[in-house]
Amino acid sequence: MVLAEGLRQAVLQAALQGKLTEQLETDSNVDELLVNIRSEREKLIAEKKIKKEKPLPEIQEEDIPFDIPDNWRWVRLGKLVQIKNGFTPKRTDESLWNPKEIPWFTVEDIHEQGIIIHQTAQAISKKALGKSINRLIPPHTVLLCCTSATTGRYAMTEIELTTNQQWNGLVIGEECRYVICSEYILVWVSSLKEKMTEIAKSTTFPFLSVDKLANFIIPLPPIEEQQRIVDKINEIMPKIDEYEKIEKELEALKKEFPTDMKDALLQAAMQGKLTEQLESDSSVDELLEAIGQEKEELIAQKKIKKEKALPDIKEEEVPFDIPENWRWEKVGNICDCGAGATPTRSDRRFYDDGTIFWLKTGELTDGYIYQCEEKITHLALEKCSLRLNKEGDILIAMYGATIGKLGIVTFPLTTNQACCGCSPYKGIYNLYLFYYFMSAKKVLIGKAEGGAQPNISREKIRNSLIPLPPIEEQQRIVERLEAMLPLCEELKE
Repeated sequence: MVLAEGLRQAVLQAALQGKLTEQLETDSNVDELLVNIRSEREKLIAEKKIKKEKPLPEIQEEDIPFDIPDNWRWVRLGKLVQIKNGFTPKRTDESLWNPKEIPWFTVEDIHEQGIIIHQTAQAISKKALGKSINRLIPPHTVLLCCTSATTGRYAMTEIELTTNQQWNGLVIGEECRYVICSEYILVWVSSLKEKMTEIAKSTTFPFLSVDKLANFIIPLPPIEEQQRIVDKINEIMPKIDEYEKIEKELEALKKEFPTDMKDALLQAAMQGKLTEQLESDSSVDELLEAIGQEKEELIAQKKIKKEKALPDIKEEEVPFDIPENWRWEKVGNICDCGAGATPTRSDRRFYDDGTIFWLKTGELTDGYIYQCEEKITHLALEKCSLRLNKEGDILIAMYGATIGKLGIVTFPLTTNQACCGCSPYKGIYNLYLFYYFMSAKKVLIGKAEGGAQPNISREKIRNSLIPLPPIEEQQRIVERLEAMLPLCEELKE
């Protein structure tokens, strides 16, 4: 789940930076313990109890991903654990699979019982293991997947077992048991999914080799603080798991939640419930008076046509209450609305070498329009009386399956007859008009008429009621919606 997993990763990151626990002066000295490891390892090599490994490179400053407390140290993983990889015996050799003597771990065991492994679904024979006794992984060891689509998956085994080739066991040697605990390693590996996947993808076949894994650096606190970190994680994670369970239940019950939340936000915005009404805001009545004067000037200049006055709003038409300093108005009174047309296809003079963008409703995206497939000529614009929409105009589809689909014009264009362009007058924020249409989609679709090709018509758009706040609050509403609506989109993912 998006929210629970984000919270889980934030907690893990804080734990690995020492931000969840207290550093105590009584804790053991990590430097001294690392010296002891080196001495003990040299002794074991001399006694031929372990093999001498290739030296790991020193940690450079640029390797360090984040700061850690002063009494912690960064250490290569290979200096703390022996990495044991698994294998798959030949399926065709029955003697390698029977008798079933040694538990054999695969990712399916996680699916069955979670990350703490008490048993395995499959087992191999001692013959299959043969002389590779060092592939046996002792109890209380972290298992880490380093290949395929499950890279980064992890588990902890409570039994002795071996694994298939996709998995590695991070086995803590005797000389390191006082320096690091497997539960702390489990905390660390649970934060590695993204990093491991990125490194694995850098190869042709997604794979993280033992050498690469050994070179990972791990923040190493004193053993006492490791235990405090584990205890804190064990305290917090069940609460996140419970939250995740609830989140999953909500998702199962309400798959349409993001869409419903988006609709609810838009509705609240149109009712003035997302923003504060300020006394310093300008008067909507004065705004409407100024729009009336602007329309008269545009009509006198023949930039727009004079249209029949829209009927007054009746009290029973008002769908909900709005703040006292807002007003209900008809869309056609606050913006100039006009539909497009489709020039005759048979007259190639209207299309060949065209330079004017001509948009079809299928190209509307419920957002900004940045491209348009077809173009028409100036002759088509003139002869077919097409409306040329300017930057900032709002487009709305009026026909068929695309009814209510929206677009915001970013360059001059015209449209087909199934699309209405709306140019807001001064004092009307075009993005507020856009979000109004977004909130009113279902209402507009409900007004559609016709059988095979239902439509809402330009007149129905002009007659639609819009709640009109002062321009200052229009801007506040847009800012609030543009901060909140992307969160709804993230929930869809």
